[in-house]
Amino acid sequence: MNPQKKRVVITGIGICSPNGITIPEFLHSIQNGISGIRFDPQLEALGFSCQISGKPQIPESYILNYLTELEQRQFNSNGILYGLIAGLDAWKDAGLKPNDDVDFDSGVIFGTGTSGIDKFRESIYKIDDMQTRRLGSTSVIQTMASGISAYLGGKLGLGNIVTTNSSACTTGTEALLLAYDRIKSGKAKRILAGSTSDSGPYIWGGFDALKVCTYKYNHNPEAGSRPMSETASGFVPAAGSGAYVIEDLESALERGADIYAEILGGEVNSGGQRGQGSMTAPNPVAVQRCIRNAILDSGISAKDIDMVNGHLTATIKDGLEISNWAEALGRKGSDFPYINSLKSMVGHCLSGSGSVEIVASLLQIKHQFVFPNINCEDVHPEITALIDASKIPTQKIEMPVNIVAKASFGFGDVNGCVIFKKY
Repeated sequence: MNPQKKRVVITGIGICSPNGITIPEFLHSIQNGISGIRFDPQLEALGFSCQISGKPQIPESYILNYLTELEQRQFNSNGILYGLIAGLDAWKDAGLKPNDDVDFDSGVIFGTGTSGIDKFRESIYKIDDMQTRRLGSTSVIQTMASGISAYLGGKLGLGNIVTTNSSACTTGTEALLLAYDRIKSGKAKRILAGSTSDSGPYIWGGFDALKVCTYKYNHNPEAGSRPMSETASGFVPAAGSGAYVIEDLESALERGADIYAEILGGEVNSGGQRGQGSMTAPNPVAVQRCIRNAILDSGISAKDIDMVNGHLTATIKDGLEISNWAEALGRKGSDFPYINSLKSMVGHCLSGSGSVEIVASLLQIKHQFVFPNINCEDVHPEITALIDASKIPTQKIEMPVNIVAKASFGFGDVNGCVIFKKY
């Protein structure tokens, strides 16, 4: 690794996912292949082709840990709620408390695809019914794109950068790397980063119309999300949030913080929607370049990577993604590292996917295991032509996990890859 770089580590994590809204619950689920995908009566009633989804299950009483009763009045943004749960839990997990004064050394970079879509819908109906004044005083902050970072920044008293990024499915990985760059350059000591996604038909309807969601497993929801499988038929729409406290190593050691992993480096780029790239398809040249540059930035060899946590959505592009990994790493057959896709258990959390999957990657480093790919007993022949099926575990593997590569690829032909190392 370049000795000029300031070392950067992760000292806290938080989660709000379809199969767990606390770290212990989420860890138990991913170790044991527990799905969070369920039948969704609302999607059935609205005539969706795909009538299953992954949504965090949050008891009403639990919300009071994150929003006061006053704040909950007229609150209607599930994406912000998911982000608050993950973000505030990550801050607490890092051994930090909300600041009484402004902390100018700490900031937040928390991404989203949309914000408060249900609040937008409510606004449209109330305005059309000439009831504008009944929208409430928080309708703006619930629907502005930066609502989630504004909420977190205010809850914690953060005075460094407070902003929201948005890069489709790459959002969470990009947020981490934006925070990493800022800390590495000495402009902040720590940043709460992550991403979140709204849930529900007004987010998922467009994907159902695109015919990229599965419709074959409406009566068997847990079998619906099948990344890398020959019987995959599209992704399962989902939502959630993951969060991580990213910190200057010196600051982390100074306050005696526990460290989940070190960030060695990474890369974000775009395929420019040229070649095979388009608004909805990745340019393989850019994907491979992103992975190679992340490895170069990290100062490691591709041979050093123990496991890959892929994007892998259970669509026809899974084979192409494996091909891109194999080419970029120069590793095929039995030499390929272990690879898994969290989407088999939670579905595709869209703008929240990268962050939820990063939390899962960090837990694998912390607890030294590789979580299973469920619904993948029948690996697609396109994939087994490139790598051994044994590298796609269907049961948890306990093994040394030192270096993990995590990547996300999003609509707009945008890519992000980060390299983590056990500290």
